[in-house]
Amino acid sequence: MERNRSGTISSGILTGISTAAVSGSAAVAGVILSRKFGHGVKTDGFFAAYPLYLAVVLIASVVRVVALPRFVRAATDRRLASEVGVWVTSLAVPLAAVVVIAVLAPHGIAGLLTSEDGARHYAAELLPWVIGSAAAQVLGGVVASALAAQDDYATPALGFAAGSIAGLVVTVVLIGHGLIAFGWGLGVNGAISLLWPLAVLARRGGLGRPDAPPWSRVLELAEGVTLPVALQGLYVIANRFASGRESGDTTTFSYAYLIAAFFVALTATSLALVTTVPFAREGESPERSGRHVISASWLSLVPIGAAAGVFAVAGAFLTDHVLGSKYGGATGAELSRLVVYFAPFMVASVAFTIAYPLIFVRGRAHWLPLVAAAALLVQVPLEWGLRGAFGLGGLAAGLALTTAATLGALLVGLRALKMTTRGVAIAAAVCGAVTALVFGVPGIVLGPIATALVGLALYAAVLGAWRPPGLRHAWAYVRTLQ
Repeated sequence: MERNRSGTISSGILTGISTAAVSGSAAVAGVILSRKFGHGVKTDGFFAAYPLYLAVVLIASVVRVVALPRFVRAATDRRLASEVGVWVTSLAVPLAAVVVIAVLAPHGIAGLLTSEDGARHYAAELLPWVIGSAAAQVLGGVVASALAAQDDYATPALGFAAGSIAGLVVTVVLIGHGLIAFGWGLGVNGAISLLWPLAVLARRGGLGRPDAPPWSRVLELAEGVTLPVALQGLYVIANRFASGRESGDTTTFSYAYLIAAFFVALTATSLALVTTVPFAREGESPERSGRHVISASWLSLVPIGAAAGVFAVAGAFLTDHVLGSKYGGATGAELSRLVVYFAPFMVASVAFTIAYPLIFVRGRAHWLPLVAAAALLVQVPLEWGLRGAFGLGGLAAGLALTTAATLGALLVGLRALKMTTRGVAIAAAVCGAVTALVFGVPGIVLGPIATALVGLALYAAVLGAWRPPGLRHAWAYVRTLQ
């Protein structure tokens, strides 16, 4: 048993490294975008189209959660190839329809995504590539689950990482052709992410004709995919409200969101990959679910607190030097503030990311689509009202509120709402208070870089010396999973 656990942890860490490579490639692409095209109508067009890519790509990761139990049982029954065929068939038709619409009517879709005339043109140029790449990565998620059923996590991890890196290289080489280079890079990313693991699976005989009607899996996938896609839809709605104010607002809001999402991906997403499998092996209960979410949230929020503190005091300096001079001054200061305003959203997203796989440890959840629909319905009037009152900061607050409400629905389903809410709130309060103290006080007398360095040192020293009980318990819990 110990050997199996060690293998599970190693596979989770490898997948986490792959996630970091994907996120890192996206971050570098963002730097290239800002330095090449500045802060205006072209970047607004890019960020009008990009949320659709993120929304569709989410399905790939959800497929891995939903389909894996079926693939494991099918592999035991020696019918894995047929089960993979069922899932590929069930997804191929709707994905093909979405790609065809993006190719034939990109301007119509772009008109729904942004109210800026110039930005609409650039969004329409990118949409066919954006949607095509995302569709390929969804099918890649099916293949990754099939390989996982064969205890192969390395192949899909390397495939997704190689696709991201190759796509970034293509973008850099072809950037002279304009914004469309990002579309071409995403196209290469999608192709490699699918074809690399697909070739390995086919060589092993893991592809076959379906032995069940495709719609038998569509409803099951819909239960799993609706909520994560709806959460990405919340960002699409907020991003739409960010447009129509001043040129560049969509870009500023999108960069702040992507920075926040990057922090969550490097912490909670990677930690969830490492801990969910051993959690499932030991069995689910309300108490274990609550402890699991609280512990993993503690370990995620500690580094996020440090990152938020750095952005609070030195964000304008960093954006000026990393993203380019157009992101210095007032724009850099606004972007830095927005990253801090996204802190409540990061807290809710961390807990959601860790709690969501636990729903499928319990079994199917027919109520997830209802929660997704409710979240989207609430988001529109909420963001409309908060934008009018607080501008871009209000949009960040709206995302945090809706994400927190969605998390609450998950915790009710896990029967761990009260315990988990209290534990995560304590973790957020402790990390937030320490961050404000160790970065705020030196900032009174020091410059931004000196404040960031001193703050980081004090942050580590305070938490290391204090060792809050919640953090100690979190570390002890995660160690027991190994």
